[in-house]
Parts: sequence; C-alpha cells; structure tokens
Amino acid sequence: MTAHKVVIIGSGPAAHTAAIYAARAELNPVLFEGFMAGGVAAGGQLTTTTDVENFPGFPEGIEGPDLCLRFRAQSERFGTVIHTETVNSVDFSSHPYRFKTDEREGTAETIILATGATAKRLPVPGARDGELWQRGVSACAVCDGALPGFRNKPLAVIGGGDSACEEASFLTKFGSKVYLVHRRDELRASKIMQKRVFDNPKIEILWSQTVEEAKGDEFLESIVVKDAKTGDLKELECSGLFFAIGHKPNTDFLDGQIELDEDGYIITAPDSTQTNVPGVYAAGDVQDKKWRQAITAAGSGCMSALEAEHFLATRE
Repeated sequence: MTAHKVVIIGSGPAAHTAAIYAARAELNPVLFEGFMAGGVAAGGQLTTTTDVENFPGFPEGIEGPDLCLRFRAQSERFGTVIHTETVNSVDFSSHPYRFKTDEREGTAETIILATGATAKRLPVPGARDGELWQRGVSACAVCDGALPGFRNKPLAVIGGGDSACEEASFLTKFGSKVYLVHRRDELRASKIMQKRVFDNPKIEILWSQTVEEAKGDEFLESIVVKDAKTGDLKELECSGLFFAIGHKPNTDFLDGQIELDEDGYIITAPDSTQTNVPGVYAAGDVQDKKWRQAITAAGSGCMSALEAEHFLATRE
C-alpha cells in the first residue's frame, strides 16, 4: 500500500490549482482525476463548456476543454502524478487516511476533496448529449450567457427557485427577452428574487408549463412547451435554453464521513477549506453552492494546498 503526503481527488480548476501549489512546495501530490466521474470527462463541468471568456489571462477566450488541458499540463510540469482513476471509497477513521480505486489503494496524510458538483438536467428531446447540448443548451447562464450566439435573441430558463430567477435576470442583459419556464403556478424562489423577476419587463413567466423538445439544426432555434393543465403545445423561437434546477455535489463516495449541509455540499470552516476531519480539505464546487465559477474554484484550491502544507509542517 503506497503512502502519500497529499492526495487530491478531482480534475477541475480547484484540483489542479491545489496540485500546482502542493507540487511547488515539494509535497509530491498525487491527483486522481477520475474516469467519467460525475458523468463527465476529466476536467469536470468546464469540459461541457464551449467558450470561456471570464477566466483571467485569455483575452480572446478559450474553449473549456482546452483550458482544462492547460491546467493538467501545468500540474504535470511541476511533478504532480496523475491517475485517470476514480476514487471509490475513503476511510477517515484513522490517520493516515486510506483511499481506494478499482486499480489501487493507498494512504495519505492529507486529502483534498475537489470532486465538484454535477448540474442537474432534464432528458428533454433535442437537448441531450450528442444533440443540442452546448449548442444553445446549457446549465450555466453565468458561464455561457454572454456568448455572441445568445445576444439579442429570445432565451429560456427552466426552473422556479432562486437560481432560476437569478439566471433569468442575468440573461436579460444579453437576450431580447427571457422565458422562465416553470412547471408549477407559483415560484419556489425567495420573495426578493421573485420581485426582481416580476419587475423585469424582459422576463415572461410561462406558468405550469414544461419544455417538451428543443429544436434546431446546428444550433438551438426553438423550444416546444406544454401547458400542464390543458395539454396544449406551443413552439417558441428560442436561441438559448438554460437548465437551472440545481446541482448535485459529488460526495456519495464519502459515505457520510464528512459533514455535509442539507443539500449535500461539504461544510468547511469559515475562511478555510478545512472539513470536520483534520487534514481533509474541500475546494471548488463540492463545497461552494453560491458562486460555482472556475476562478473561485481555483482560489479555494490554492487555499486547500496551503492549508495542507501547514498541517504537514505542524505535524512534523
């Protein structure tokens, strides 16, 4: 059983930023990037994003998968050992901590959890992988909403909570109008978020309706919505469809050993990435339910590596 100082579980900006800092501190980090973990390729949610225009250092923008490859290359440059394996289980009952994949098992003095969160999607015909997903269909308005293909075009958001209302409001900066498609006849969002939506003349709420189909050739052109009360179908011109029905943190493999909030996100100490288990840290979207941006994930990845380095130094 191989022993390590720092093991990083994840493959996005949080994981690789942690790896870069840990490697430069000569902690010899080992990173398990997973194999289709969370249903997406190594790199996480960024691999499902086309143009990334809000990550510093790329004034012309960069494709999401290309940015992930650059993260990976930089980690390797400083000596991070990367395994394309999914960590299936961990054991925090005694130190050093144990982990296991299908191919190997080992121990770690510190572990950084950066497994991210997977955006929830609906199996709408035409909006699935291999269809119009990432060709007008997205799960992140903040990430994709400012792209040229959405500007001055009608857009649609599916959902009825705070996230849906926030994303609909955000998209009014770019779209000609925004449909908020909600399956019920009242929103679940907080009163203040509801008021923002009701007061925005560019938002039209489609009450008690569901999206039945996304249509288009190379890019989304229209959506078909169904009235849940009458069964009537209606086709609407639409160039952007955004799922805003929440995220699922990738924490199942922790098996209840780490303290989570009511939505399954890892709880960390204030101004820290420290979990309730000493020497175990959480960075990125797996502990961030509010911002969920590549740049904020990278920042928390930096914090986790510095905290892991301090933990190891104090034990020595």
